[in-house]
Amino acid sequence: MPRHLLVTGGAGFIGSAFVHHVVTTTDAHVTVLDKLTYAGHRESLAGLPEERVRLVVGDVADQGLVDELVGSLTGEDDAIVHYAAESHNDNSLNDPSPFLTTNLIGTFTLLEAARRHDVRFHHISTDEVYGDLELDDPVRFTEHTAYNPSSPYSASKAGSDMLVRAWVRSFGVQATISNCSNNYGPRQHVEKFIPRQITNLIDGIRPRLYGAGLNVRDWIHADDHSSAVLAILDRGRIGETYLIGADGEKNNLEVVQMILEAFGRPADDFDHVTDRPGHDLRYAIDSTKLREELGWTPSFQDFEAGLAATIDWYRENEAWWRPQKAETEAKYAKTGQ
Repeated sequence: MPRHLLVTGGAGFIGSAFVHHVVTTTDAHVTVLDKLTYAGHRESLAGLPEERVRLVVGDVADQGLVDELVGSLTGEDDAIVHYAAESHNDNSLNDPSPFLTTNLIGTFTLLEAARRHDVRFHHISTDEVYGDLELDDPVRFTEHTAYNPSSPYSASKAGSDMLVRAWVRSFGVQATISNCSNNYGPRQHVEKFIPRQITNLIDGIRPRLYGAGLNVRDWIHADDHSSAVLAILDRGRIGETYLIGADGEKNNLEVVQMILEAFGRPADDFDHVTDRPGHDLRYAIDSTKLREELGWTPSFQDFEAGLAATIDWYRENEAWWRPQKAETEAKYAKTGQ
């Protein structure tokens, strides 16, 4: 396993989950590079030992800073794990420009530093690069599915994946890619689907459901995503892509109703709101390659139990999410959502 990791976006949701997982399950030291935009929080790294986790506030597109940090990775097994990304579809529809800067220029900057210093690179991506599936389609996304992104966010992530592949082939960068399904768990920004519904209910507000709520997502707990990434760093083949999923397909209506049930509320106690433009119908991950080649399996195989634990975390950590809530709901109100 690596002795030292540079984790970009490590103060965000899935990035901080990974940092916590690394500290808990390995002896590695971690340098977190995070711009601390609205989606990154120092508090997400609270409680981690300072002698093992260092936060550097900065931009992945800052060539000088990135080169300095990557150059400090001197061990043979040290690595960059690139989580940093603009990732909210609604925001990409309102203003695509930050998505191009962070997801494309930021990835390019990191790849060039990895090339100069000959450092192992793992790129975190999304299943959204594949577009969507029909609700009754019997197939799932695999590593061979053609890219078909449908939003500025997913298009920018598809472009960053292609950059990684090109740098592997053209320059011999020691890189791998993982495309993961929708994550849930603690420390996720309240603009996202599950924490928005949970925090609405905590505040006595009815949940909000896009359209008819039939859009299907393949949910995975952020801790399972983290363990899969460590498996890829440890045993993954250079140049390969691995899809990460936990067989957690649920449509949005089902998820809202499960959250309502956990709060003791009627199953129809929610409001329908204007659907998102170009809203993908269904995501579904086939993680056979990851499971068979690297021996990975998810720990959170009961979505309802994982969701209940997530609800408990938001109930117990209001101080973490409360500062985000009013501004987030004001933005949604402007779009009728």
